[in-house]
Amino acid sequence: MKKVSVNTLHKLKAEGEKFACLTCYDALFASLYGNAGVEVILVGDSLGMVIQGHDSTLPVKMDDVIYHMECVKRGSSGSLLIADLPFMSYASEAQTLENAARLMRAGAQMVKLEGGAWIAESTRLLAERGIPVCAHMGLTPQSVNRIGGFLVQGRDPAQADKMIEEAKLLEASGASCLLLETVPQALARTITDALNIPVIGIGAGKDVDGQIMVIHDLLGISPITPSFVKNFLAEVDGSIPGAIAAYVSAVKAGTFPGPEHTFD
Repeated sequence: MKKVSVNTLHKLKAEGEKFACLTCYDALFASLYGNAGVEVILVGDSLGMVIQGHDSTLPVKMDDVIYHMECVKRGSSGSLLIADLPFMSYASEAQTLENAARLMRAGAQMVKLEGGAWIAESTRLLAERGIPVCAHMGLTPQSVNRIGGFLVQGRDPAQADKMIEEAKLLEASGASCLLLETVPQALARTITDALNIPVIGIGAGKDVDGQIMVIHDLLGISPITPSFVKNFLAEVDGSIPGAIAAYVSAVKAGTFPGPEHTFD
């Protein structure tokens, strides 16, 4: 596939074309993604749950993400590579800059931070220093203990209004894209329309610019199966490359996510 950059995603948004994103943790799967046309690979702290066997993302360390980022980089053939800054790895400005630089040296082309207005200054600092940022709002798994579980965010009108304003603030602070997780479809649509940067959704309905799934969810082998995921492997007679291609095709055609994968 042709090399995907931040500019590629902005162009796709401007042209109204959907793009596909997937989590990845090793070189072999990264090579499969390139063949299937997956534009964005996320080396996510989801590895804590699907690779390491934890019940949350909180135990994941910087060295864990760096190791898997290096593996993915070796197998990638053009996808834009994003890496998560794990729990408490961006608690101060100095820590944020140092850990983001470590991820970029390992092969990342963008880093992802969870939070709203409180990450605006970190976003600005990173962007000024040449490190693209994907801001992550809605359900933020690193805050699961504060939130009280893996719950839909933004159903309350006041919370929804706050999310819209914070999304605009993060864009103004230099975020290159935004990820929305587990929010009502109408709210995701409003935020997507309000921003010039691409919006990626997971459990956020069909009106965002791109979709992301955890690869283990796509293959139907995750220990937890949220209602917004779909087992694409079941549709293609057990072919993993076929399941990945089916996901990419469904995202680009706008047939995934469907109403059954969406929150009101």
